[in-house]
Amino acid sequence: MKVLVYQGVGRKTVEERPIPTITSPTDAIVKMIKTTICGTDLHILKGDVPTCTPGRILGHEGIGIVEQVGSGVTSIHPSDYVLISCITADGTCEYCRRGMYSHCIHGGWIFGNQIDGTQAEYVRIPYADTSLYKLSENIDEDAFVLLSDILPTGFECGILNGKVQPGNTVAIVGAGPIGLATLLTAQLYSPAEIIMIDTDDHRLELSKCLGATTTINNHDGRAAETLMKITKSRGVDTAIEAVGVPDTFILCENIVAAGGIIANIGVHGVKVELHLERLWSHNITITTRLVDTVTTPMLLKLVKSKKINLNLLISHHFKLDQILKAYETFGNAASTNALTH
Repeated sequence: MKVLVYQGVGRKTVEERPIPTITSPTDAIVKMIKTTICGTDLHILKGDVPTCTPGRILGHEGIGIVEQVGSGVTSIHPSDYVLISCITADGTCEYCRRGMYSHCIHGGWIFGNQIDGTQAEYVRIPYADTSLYKLSENIDEDAFVLLSDILPTGFECGILNGKVQPGNTVAIVGAGPIGLATLLTAQLYSPAEIIMIDTDDHRLELSKCLGATTTINNHDGRAAETLMKITKSRGVDTAIEAVGVPDTFILCENIVAAGGIIANIGVHGVKVELHLERLWSHNITITTRLVDTVTTPMLLKLVKSKKINLNLLISHHFKLDQILKAYETFGNAASTNALTH
C-alpha cells in the first residue's frame, strides 16, 4: 500500500508498505476513504514532536471502511463506515474514566506519532470499540473528516477550556483550520464579539463569512494595540491561541482582560515567555489541553443536522499519490489559500 512516511526534520517520502494486520484482539483494520493534513503534521516535520521518530507513517484523521476486526471487538464490524478519532482510548484506564482520553495509559495521541497513522491506504486501529464512530452512508465525507480532530480540538481546547459564555468578548489568534473550527463552535455559546487575528487576508475574509464580528491583520505586529482600541483598553474575556509559536501566545498575554482566560490550542515546540511581571495581579487563567474527543458524539449530531457547516473549511482535494503536492500546498497556505485537504 502507498503511505506518507516521516523521514526526519523537514523530510518525508511516499513509500510502499505492507497492509497492516491485527496484532491484538481489540484491533480493527480500516481501509481509508479520506484523510487530511493537520497543522500538527507540519509541527512534526519541523521537529517539534520528538515522540514521532523517522520511519513513522503520518496522519491521525480520516474516515474509512472496516475491513477486519479482532476477536475482542464487539460494537464495530467489517463493512462498517467509520470515523477515526485522532485519539485512541482503551475506555477503562484511570484517565479514560475521567474523560481524559488524550492521556489514556495505552493510547492517547498515538496515530502518526507513536504508531503508524492514517495517511495510507489502510490503518490499524487499536481499541476499535472506543476509538471509532459509526457513520451513516449518506453523509458529506469532506465535512466529517474534520470531526476526527479539527472540530473537537477547537471546541474542547479553545471554547470549553476558554469558558466562553453569552455576551463575552473572544479573540482567536490564528485563522487556520483549527482557528476557524474554534470560530464556528464559539457561536454555540453566543459571545457578543469574536475577533479573529491573523496575517492572511484570505483567511480573515473567510472568518467574516463564518461569523467573526471583527478581523485584525497583524502584518505590522500591532494587533494588540488595535484590539485594545476596539475594546476600549479592556481586552478580551477569552484569548485563544491557535497557532503554536511564541509570538502568538505572547499576543494573547497582551490582550487578555483582567479576570480573563488564555486558552492554548497550538502545538509549541520552543519556549514561550510568560510575563508574570505584568499578569501576576490580573486574575487570569491559562489553560492547556490535548483534545480528548469526549465531545465527538455531540459534534457528530450537530454536523449531521447542519447546525455547524464545515464545508467552507475544505479548500483542496488530492489523491493519495499526490500527497507530497498536498503538503507543499498546505505548507505554503499564504500563496495557495489552503485550509484543509
